[in-house]
Amino acid sequence: MEKQFLQYEKTAYYLKQAKLRLPANLEQVECGASRNLTKQQVALLAEGRYLHQGENALITGATELPGLRIRTPGLQGYKTVYLNMNRLIEKVTLSKLDGSYIKFLNHLERQTLVILDDFGQTPMTQEIRLTLLQLLEDRYSKKSIIITSQLPVAKWYE
Repeated sequence: MEKQFLQYEKTAYYLKQAKLRLPANLEQVECGASRNLTKQQVALLAEGRYLHQGENALITGATELPGLRIRTPGLQGYKTVYLNMNRLIEKVTLSKLDGSYIKFLNHLERQTLVILDDFGQTPMTQEIRLTLLQLLEDRYSKKSIIITSQLPVAKWYE
């Protein structure tokens, strides 16, 4: 009983740290051919096996999944950080100004899962592109990243 309580406390703490914008659960996700999303795909994401293997996910199109993606790993007791791209740009810019950039990168590296939402909505400077490259290299085959975007991948280069 005490172990369950400690797990609940740990999960609550991680959910708070993730700074979830909107709560979501599996039942709220609309699946179907029009969304090119099946219940099986959502279930696989919710299982979180990819976290153990350091695999990444790229999700494009209209989705309400950011909350679900945080809640599921968070409920399993994994450290998760959710950042939309505007917030990432702000944090990188401020951390470079105040000298905490390396500390910020190290913080992201320690998280089991980093979720970058709304990718491609904001133009990226060379500085942000280099930060993303560093983040991807630091986590390669060790820890997971989920990137979501409303835009199709073909439009990212514009």
